[in-house]
Amino acid sequence: MRTPPYLPFLDGPPGIAPGLKPIAPEAWLLPDTEAAAWLAPKRELMRSRRSDVFAAHEADAEMTEAATIVLAATGPAVGEWSTPLEAASAMVSDDLCIMVRDAEGLWRLKAASLCTPTYWSLAEKFGKPLGGLHAPVPGGDPGLAARISRIFDGLRPGLVLERCNWSVQPGDERFTPSSAPLKARAHAMQEADALDQLHLRVERQTIRKLPQTGALLFTIRIVIDPLRAALSTPRHVEAFAAAWQGVDPAMHRYKSWAVYDRLVGAALDARRNPVTSEGSKKTRQDK
Repeated sequence: MRTPPYLPFLDGPPGIAPGLKPIAPEAWLLPDTEAAAWLAPKRELMRSRRSDVFAAHEADAEMTEAATIVLAATGPAVGEWSTPLEAASAMVSDDLCIMVRDAEGLWRLKAASLCTPTYWSLAEKFGKPLGGLHAPVPGGDPGLAARISRIFDGLRPGLVLERCNWSVQPGDERFTPSSAPLKARAHAMQEADALDQLHLRVERQTIRKLPQTGALLFTIRIVIDPLRAALSTPRHVEAFAAAWQGVDPAMHRYKSWAVYDRLVGAALDARRNPVTSEGSKKTRQDK
């Protein structure tokens, strides 16, 4: 079991504000912490369910420029792909999404290779402006969309911004256009199994402006680790507990954390009292 590469709960609960921070350009895509686990399944998904995970409209120049920048970091593309964006996406665990500013000054999703959606689909979001993309988010449209739009407008080429979002889920699935199957599994999960079956799901997002076309390139990397690994020390246990319990009520509702409250509580108890927890689990298994 590896040490999780991202532990954003150490910085507190997920927030409503964008929370974007600059990172070194060389840290943009590399190291690719999820390549070993996800690249092969991702490429298969890209071929078998292309209509679900890829969309583009009048964005040829933007896709070519985005692919050029990605492949400069990863090395040459492997395999035959229909578009430059797909060729680049097949080289990284990250999803690649392109937003273009229209004649009205609105940033719209115009091309995407999206294999790890967190409870949304290209069919419902493609072509929409920021307000449409973020409408369900607490504090979203118009306030959040307006703030993010100003950041996009002022972003200079060469600067890479990063943020991390996080939650928990049962199992390690990455292609999750709907939360319903995960919620059903959570409802059925026994509390004694929570520490071993829950996983930390981190969504690491970056954004940069393409210098030639002026489009925005988003990368989305889903990082999955067992919650047991994330709660490896007393400090991590208490930081996670504080972040989970300290989340804004609106964000708690938005993320449907009520579904997971009892399981997270059980996992925290199991880490704090491992002897009692393991004994309880063994008793249940012996019945």
